[in-house]
Amino acid sequence: SQYIQKFINETWLERYGSVLPQETLMLLWSLIVSVYCIGGMIGCLCSGYLTAKFGKKKCLLFNDVVVITATLHTGFSRRAKLFEMILVGRFLEGIGAGIHMNAHVQYAGEISPKKLRGFINVTSTVFLALGKTVARILGLRDLLGTEDMWNVLLSFSGLVALIQLLFLPFFPESPPYLLLQREDKAGCL
Repeated sequence: SQYIQKFINETWLERYGSVLPQETLMLLWSLIVSVYCIGGMIGCLCSGYLTAKFGKKKCLLFNDVVVITATLHTGFSRRAKLFEMILVGRFLEGIGAGIHMNAHVQYAGEISPKKLRGFINVTSTVFLALGKTVARILGLRDLLGTEDMWNVLLSFSGLVALIQLLFLPFFPESPPYLLLQREDKAGCL
């Protein structure tokens, strides 16, 4: 947090020739933190419509593009010297997280065999906790939690989205979508 606040202050100073007031800096920092939650709420609200309209697989693929775009914004914010890119990136990451938390669990449950459905649905929660743990470890000062690497740390989720974007096309579309939306009974079997 101190590195991002320092980046905001340095960017402001370079642009306008004056130091940013502490209250304004805290407001911008609070926006960066909270805009993720606002994006997540919007993503959750939109996920039902998107999965019903386009199917869970296409929705997840589109979501990967959103997350990659978000991480590119946060990753290149230092190079572009635009702290506003962090705001946009965090907002888009929130949208991606909101969509993903709903669509992924449904999709994984629908394409898994009946005997493994409960286990597969639990893996989402397990991998969420594992992701948080990995992020905490990567955020240590000895790894990516430094002044030079904070933007890489914020962009790390783009790697996971890229892996999913590459491999998800080889997975089947969910049977309920094929049956109810496309009326493809043969594709459901």
